[in-house]
Amino acid sequence: MNSTCNTWQTQVVVSDNPYRDLPRVDDLAEEFAGLLPEPLLIDVIRIAISDAREQIANGTMPDVRNDIARTARPLARSAGVNVINATGVLLHTNLGRAKWSDRAVAAATEAAAKTTNIELDVETGERSRRGGYVTELLKALTGAEDALVVNNNASALVVALAALASGRAVPVARGELIEIGGSYRLPDVIAVSGCTLVEVGTTNRSRIGDFETAAQIHLVGALLKIHPSNYRVEGFTEQASLPDMADLALRHNVPLVYDIGSGLLDADTPWLDGATPEWARMEPAVRQSLEAGADLVTFSGDKLLGGPQAGIIVGKLDAVATLRAHALTRALRVDGVTLAALAATLASFADRDVSAIPFWRQATLDPITIETRARALAQSVGGVVVAGGSAIGAGSVPGVTIPTSHVVIEGRDDIYECLLSTDDPVLARREDGNLILDLRTVEPEDDQTLADAIATCR
Repeated sequence: MNSTCNTWQTQVVVSDNPYRDLPRVDDLAEEFAGLLPEPLLIDVIRIAISDAREQIANGTMPDVRNDIARTARPLARSAGVNVINATGVLLHTNLGRAKWSDRAVAAATEAAAKTTNIELDVETGERSRRGGYVTELLKALTGAEDALVVNNNASALVVALAALASGRAVPVARGELIEIGGSYRLPDVIAVSGCTLVEVGTTNRSRIGDFETAAQIHLVGALLKIHPSNYRVEGFTEQASLPDMADLALRHNVPLVYDIGSGLLDADTPWLDGATPEWARMEPAVRQSLEAGADLVTFSGDKLLGGPQAGIIVGKLDAVATLRAHALTRALRVDGVTLAALAATLASFADRDVSAIPFWRQATLDPITIETRARALAQSVGGVVVAGGSAIGAGSVPGVTIPTSHVVIEGRDDIYECLLSTDDPVLARREDGNLILDLRTVEPEDDQTLADAIATCR
């Protein structure tokens, strides 16, 4: 293509009317066919030709084909390409958080490609409740009386508050007024739900007495506890315990809603052969939160659960029934494909086969295996191996890492952008002028592709 463009530019220079030498839209569309859907490609071409006319008018010679390629390729890649995650962040929000298991992919493909009984009881021929099977799995795994699934955890919290406490006050500890990526701010969520936020305590200390005072002064619709999953308040701190809040909610006849965010199903991790990993002990778990008295627990499907994006609500029968009847639940419900993937993911927990779930497989990888792979990569690309840590990511387990081995290419953070531009984009880390690679989040079959990309960019 470059030689063609150079020849064309020479023709423009010697032409009496350089505008006539601009290539035709149809010819360019045929030349770049397949790079983008035709309507998008035509738009890119027309803009490139328009820009070329301006360049000619300003006395410069344009390169239309290069301009088209420079615009069309990033646009095509923005539709979604496979990225090798070499950051060591297991749940990378910019990369879609949790990868689905093969089992979840197969179930979702089946649901998408065929007609399924999403709201039909094939035994009776009567209409059934959407997501009934997922509900039963969630009840079995968490001990909840009922469950409901919406499209993400923010929606789960909005539905819970709108259905249970709209028009009334909701006390929240000041230290739990979270803000996460994408400008998600808890005060805004509470406002959208139709509730009035009542801040209690101080940033670092909130006692049960603070909630008691709020309940005596305000018309309270629910008590809300939030797990600050992407930061920690340390030092001189205190917070009301979940059992104390449950007791207070019971005395005032209001529900206690606990947003744990990340979605660890059970603190005992019965799906693992060994002991509960140290990093998992830092997270509140669904089963234990319900046992401690929470009426509702909300969490994400695409974090520690390792499944599709979803907002999961589990808890007391009457509370979930109230949510299910609310108009927002219909507006925020998930489709059959998501339910199929979620059911397959939950089934892996029930079968104690979480090695099939990418997040849990990577999180529990043997550090020696990672070190062996890292040494092979370092030898291939001229790097060094140093001890480091992998992060959970997606606002989960802040400040805690899993031991790993990093491949460090010293003084070469300049190839960071080049790695992203390769045919198989690689996302690495930059630190103190060095390029950092963590193979915990790289599938073993991608090690050679990663090495080739680095060789191309060096």
